[in-house]
Amino acid sequence: MSHTLISKILRGAGAAAIALLSACAMQTEGGHQPVAFSDLQGWGADAAQQSLPVFLTECHHLGRLPADATLGADSGPGAHVGDWLPACRAATALPTGDAQAARAFYERWFQPVQAGDGSTLFTGYYEPEIRGALSRGGVYQTPVYRVPDDLVRTRATDGRMVTGRWQGGQFVPYWSRAQIDAGVLSGRNLELLWVADPADLFFLQIQGSGRVRLPSGQVARLGFGGKNGLEYVPLGRVLVRDGAMAEDDVSMQSIRAWLTAHPGEARATMEENPNYVFFTMLDNVYVDQGAPGAMGVPLSPGQSAAIDRKIIPLGAPIWVETDLPGPSAAAWRRLVFAQDIGTDIQGASRADLFLGWGADAEQTAGRLRQRGRMVVFLPRPVVTRSESGGS
Repeated sequence: MSHTLISKILRGAGAAAIALLSACAMQTEGGHQPVAFSDLQGWGADAAQQSLPVFLTECHHLGRLPADATLGADSGPGAHVGDWLPACRAATALPTGDAQAARAFYERWFQPVQAGDGSTLFTGYYEPEIRGALSRGGVYQTPVYRVPDDLVRTRATDGRMVTGRWQGGQFVPYWSRAQIDAGVLSGRNLELLWVADPADLFFLQIQGSGRVRLPSGQVARLGFGGKNGLEYVPLGRVLVRDGAMAEDDVSMQSIRAWLTAHPGEARATMEENPNYVFFTMLDNVYVDQGAPGAMGVPLSPGQSAAIDRKIIPLGAPIWVETDLPGPSAAAWRRLVFAQDIGTDIQGASRADLFLGWGADAEQTAGRLRQRGRMVVFLPRPVVTRSESGGS
C-alpha cells in the first residue's frame, strides 16, 4: 500500500491511526518489520544527539534536490526526497546540544522497521592510504585511471541499466580487468597517477576511494568515478575454490598476505575479478572527512553505511546492533546513515559499515564479518491539521 493511499484513506482519522497503518504497510515492503524505539538495544539521548549533525548535513544536501527525486527504494516511506523534508525542517529548529530534544525528534518523526529477519551480515570498508606519484617512474608503474570517455551507461531495451562501449555500431561489454592490465587503455592520457603495487590498486578499487601519499608527503584524495560494469568476483571465493585458502580464513589481510607470498600468480588471480573501478581526483574534501558516497555527502567514520538502495532509501538513519572485531573490538549500538552503495551489498540483510581511515580502520574493516540487527528509521506520514481533526 502506498504512502499516498494511506493518507487518503485515513484523512481525518488521526495521527495514531495513520502511523499504525503506515507501519503495517512497511511490513510488506522489502521484508521490513515495524518495531518500537523501546525495543532498540542501547537507544537513548546520547545516541540521538551524536547522530544529529550527520542528519543535518544530509538535509542540507536534500534541500537542493527536487522533492520528487528518488532515493533508490522503489516505493514506500522515504523513497523520495520530499518524504524527508518535513523531518529536516524540524531538525533545523532543534536547540543545539539538547540530547533529550534530539531523542524526542527521532521518536516523533520516524518509525523504526527491522530490515530482513534480524540477522544482517555486517562487513566493513575504509579509505586505504597507499604510495603513489603523479608521474611514472621508479617503483611507480601501475596506473590509476580516470573514467574513459568511451565508457557508456545506458538503458537496455528491457529497461535494465547496462554499462559498456560502442564498437562498430554494436553495444559491447567494456574492457575487462585483464584487458586493461594488458594495456588496452594505454596512450589515452587517462592516468590520474601511478602507484607502487598492483595489489594496492586492487584493494583501492574494492574500497571505492582512498588516499595516495605522494613522494613530497602530500596526500591526493581519490573518489569513485565509475566502473566497467562487469561482474564483481570476490577474490576470497576464488582462493577457496582453488584450494589456496579455507573459507573460515578469508579476510582482507589473509588475501593480501597470499598475494604477497605468490607474486608470480598474483596478477592472474586478481584478474579472475573482471570488475574494474575508475577514479576521480577530489579537490574539495577535507582531510578529516571521508570521500563522498553514493548520496553525494562525505562519509563519516562510524556513522555511514553502504546498503542496497533497492531496499533501503539513501539517507535513511539505521540503528545497528552488532560487534566489532580487531583493535576497535566493542559492542556497536549506534545510529548510522545509508549514504553509500556497494557491488556486493544486496538485499535487506546486508550492510557495509564505513570505518574511516588509518591502521585501526583497516584492521577492523578487514576482519569485520559479523551478524547483527539492522533497524531502518523511515519517515512517518505527515499529518495535517485537517487530517488530525483540528480546525
